[in-house]
Amino acid sequence: MTEPRQIVGSSKKPRRITAAAEAGAHALTYHGGRLIQNAEVTTIYFGPQWKSDLLKVQLDMFFDFVLTSSLIDQLAEYSSNGMTIGHGSHVASFVLETDPGPTVDNAQVQDLLGQLIAGGSVPAPNANSLYFVFLPSGTTVTLGQDASCQQFCGFHDVTPDGIVYAVDPYDDCAGCQFAPGDLLASTTVVASHELCEAITDPELDAWFDDANGEEIGDLCETAPPKVISAAGTLDAPVAVTYSVGVSPSSIVADGTTPVTLAVTLTPAGTPPPPPPPPSPGGQAWTVQKEWSNAKGACV
Repeated sequence: MTEPRQIVGSSKKPRRITAAAEAGAHALTYHGGRLIQNAEVTTIYFGPQWKSDLLKVQLDMFFDFVLTSSLIDQLAEYSSNGMTIGHGSHVASFVLETDPGPTVDNAQVQDLLGQLIAGGSVPAPNANSLYFVFLPSGTTVTLGQDASCQQFCGFHDVTPDGIVYAVDPYDDCAGCQFAPGDLLASTTVVASHELCEAITDPELDAWFDDANGEEIGDLCETAPPKVISAAGTLDAPVAVTYSVGVSPSSIVADGTTPVTLAVTLTPAGTPPPPPPPPSPGGQAWTVQKEWSNAKGACV
């Protein structure tokens, strides 16, 4: 069995999203493995907490949209060996009401998937199947000696019998706030990263960078995210800094005490563009940019 990758270290360790820098020359190389052509995503929410968590509803809406979005369209350049990457679908959503407890290991996730599939709780796997497992707040996921919110924020892997899946711990910790103060956006950034990597490198033997083993999302982790909707794509708004100019600086009103007269705020740089118009469903989504060999950049 090929083990999941990690960003730093051996190319045969868990593949995860961390905080690697986008720097230097990159190129993804195809290594002959299979691709997911039309992803059929099943979202699995591990824990009774998810029954009342609005984030579950929002994430299901995200997958309903993103699998037929421009994010998937841009992956077409990695079609290979007669396998064409195209639109997919969100085929099922399931809440497992068993409490996961404070810690869940990757091996336990694999066992869980096998049990859910065998019991008919989630769709049986096929060549396009991709299972996303979301953990509740307060549960740590471990990969060997590494732990979520410390060494990683999400990862994708494949079981010995070929079941492709991604794991996303709850992104409310400081280390996984890719959109500070916005839990949904931070979660969709991680989910989009793992989605694109699982499609282009599902069994960890397809598209990755020979120089460092990094995949399509790893190369762009520090790039600003973007906002997508049915109406278009824009870079996510970023904070604007201001310079302060005072003219005149002050007067002496009572003969002794200087009094400030006026303060003018002028943007120090170009203000960010407004977000794109909402999709017909009324929602725009924040996602991570992904590496494009064709453009030699994160797009």
